[in-house]
Amino acid sequence: MMQVVHSRFNALLSACVMSLIATAGWSQSLTWLGTLGGNHSDACGVSADGRVVVGTAANAEGYSRIFRWTAADGMIDLGTLPGGGGSWAHAVSADGRTVVGRADYYGLYNSYYLYPAHWTLGQSLRQWNWSAQGVSADGSVVVGTSNRFAIRWAAGGTQNLGTLPGGRVSVAYGVSADGAVVVGWSENAAWQIRAFRWTASGGMQDLGTLGGSDSWAYGVSADGSVVVGWAANAAGQYRAVRWTASGIEDLNITYASLLTNGSWLSEARAISPNGRYIVGRGYNAAAERWEAFLLDTQGTPPCTLEGDVNGDGIVDDADLLIVLFNFGNRCR
Repeated sequence: MMQVVHSRFNALLSACVMSLIATAGWSQSLTWLGTLGGNHSDACGVSADGRVVVGTAANAEGYSRIFRWTAADGMIDLGTLPGGGGSWAHAVSADGRTVVGRADYYGLYNSYYLYPAHWTLGQSLRQWNWSAQGVSADGSVVVGTSNRFAIRWAAGGTQNLGTLPGGRVSVAYGVSADGAVVVGWSENAAWQIRAFRWTASGGMQDLGTLGGSDSWAYGVSADGSVVVGWAANAAGQYRAVRWTASGIEDLNITYASLLTNGSWLSEARAISPNGRYIVGRGYNAAAERWEAFLLDTQGTPPCTLEGDVNGDGIVDDADLLIVLFNFGNRCR
């Protein structure tokens, strides 16, 4: 009996080793998205599965145009209002089918919906007294700015989120799926711009910098635990960052292996609901231009692993323990 157990254990161990070797190629990735023929682009929204990215890119004539990017189709120009010159994207829905932003219409900036069936521009959403920047998953909470202050609008009315102590102005840019966490920037008493994370219980929290004076938060994960934006380092350089409960993190350091010499990520503009995908803007040294990027912080397993008992994408001790604790069991 013991010989059978040892044989099965050795076979399982060998399978674990082979599976770990097979998953060596499972790694993060950084994709530069290009332009529409111009010299720059900026990504500001990503679908839940990371397959659709939206943003703004310069075309060959020098106009800023909204784009929708997929790996299959590349970067597609989605147009502007009739008679207008430029258009700018702000966000994309979780399924990647609806894009929102603004367009230049006879010299006036107007917000618009971009409908998925025909990519035509809809009605103006412009209001004089406030500007909406983010919305919760079910649409019940909207955040933005009004009269120089970050606001949170819900069924109960509009809530002024105030500023960091001593500040005079604030703007809200992102909100969690349930509307409970709001992120953006606020001036502090030293007139510095600082990224904030707001909750009803904790108020407005200064998220700090990389040693410089300023920072800015743009996006937040669905559960409110991960915030992305940019922060100045001690040399005064703007760097794309991620904030978690552990603190601030320079994405250029965490994912240095993905960056070619001379390239860097300057700002993170949005994050997917699960926190896996981050998009924004950086300098692509190979193309010698500022360019939109898509960062996959996890990577995709190249195959299905038979030894992955718990389905987490890797065969490890956790799978082995599950097998050992259930060894000898059988269906009744």
